[in-house]
Amino acid sequence: MNPFSRLLLPATLLALLAACGHAPPRNPLATWVPSPNQDERRPNLIVIHFTQQQSVQQSLDTLRGRNSGGPVSAHYLIGSNGERYQLVSDARRAWHAGAGSWRGLTDLNSASIGIELDNDGRSPFPDAQVQSLLVLLEDLCTRLRIPRSQIIGHQDLAPIRKPDPGPLFPWKRLAEAGFGRWPAADAPPAPSGFDPWSALRVIGYPLEDRAATVRAFRNHFRGQDGTELDAEDLRILHALAGDG
Repeated sequence: MNPFSRLLLPATLLALLAACGHAPPRNPLATWVPSPNQDERRPNLIVIHFTQQQSVQQSLDTLRGRNSGGPVSAHYLIGSNGERYQLVSDARRAWHAGAGSWRGLTDLNSASIGIELDNDGRSPFPDAQVQSLLVLLEDLCTRLRIPRSQIIGHQDLAPIRKPDPGPLFPWKRLAEAGFGRWPAADAPPAPSGFDPWSALRVIGYPLEDRAATVRAFRNHFRGQDGTELDAEDLRILHALAGDG
């Protein structure tokens, strides 16, 4: 073997190994007869979180490290200055949602994209961060064909466990840009006999703990805490349940 061949062989092997690393897994117990009638599993929901930490670097360390409560991750992290970081491929499952449900779906990690916002849980979300989020939402909804109405907060799917992204998150601004759901300003009052619990279930909320669900709903659509529904809550619920 000449010296050039000896140099070429390792490079060739490395190229083949790299190609195998990107190939889809195949079961050795069966003969591989590929069909073209397939595509990648695609998420159909976007879940927004706040980090409740003190810096982007702290959050990057948390989302990539071994944590005392078990490993966690997210697909994206957006800093307060609007800089975006991707930690997990869109086609892969990130461990961001945990236990919870939305519209009866319980394996939320498999069905969603998780976006973390660098925020301590007490501060307003800076304009640069929100604008960066809107750019990312436009990309994800267009490229992955995620319905623009299917954008929720972590608290919405896990109201017993989670508070994020909290009452300061600007859901109305997202809705004005075409993302998420928001009631029409001129929606009429709820009619007599209206059942708010059925409406909450139709929207997607779990009802295992009704007080926690009301708190999640009010944080999202009213920007205020509370565990009791008032007339304005009923108006909003009637409007949202009526538009699908």
